[in-house]
Amino acid sequence: MTTSNGVDQQNPQTPPGSSAPQDSLLKQLEHTLESLYKKITWHLPTSVKEFIVKFGPWITLVLMILAIPVVLMALGLTALLTPFAMVYGGYKASLFGVISGIIALVALILEAVALPGLFARSQKGWYLVYYSVLVSAVGQLLGGQIFSMIIGLAISLYILFEIKSYYK
Repeated sequence: MTTSNGVDQQNPQTPPGSSAPQDSLLKQLEHTLESLYKKITWHLPTSVKEFIVKFGPWITLVLMILAIPVVLMALGLTALLTPFAMVYGGYKASLFGVISGIIALVALILEAVALPGLFARSQKGWYLVYYSVLVSAVGQLLGGQIFSMIIGLAISLYILFEIKSYYK
């Protein structure tokens, strides 16, 4: 049904200057991935899902603490070696090394911010981990680690969508 000014009342347009529509690019990606996930016939047993939801945040916390020095060291070494790489023609590799390190740090920060939500089993925590997985995939893609990205993304998204129903 349309009004006299031609606006569809069932699907009104978002007025200029207001917030973006609900179906953003990330939401569309999530719905696409979730529809692919629903086509999978094999799912984890409930006890495994509950174990992941219960102990996953603790495991993530421990792994993050262990990863912080590695990421900082990698960023430091990359920053230290970049001038030498520029001189010897490896500027593309060093640039992607810096970018990959920064992306890894962003993913680590997203996971750190997600931890309180994961402990509280809130949907916000789940989404932050989801975004962290996507950011990590972009970093792997930019780093030329295509095979690693495909395998890691498939496993991470499978587990995330397996436990999504536990986060409200």
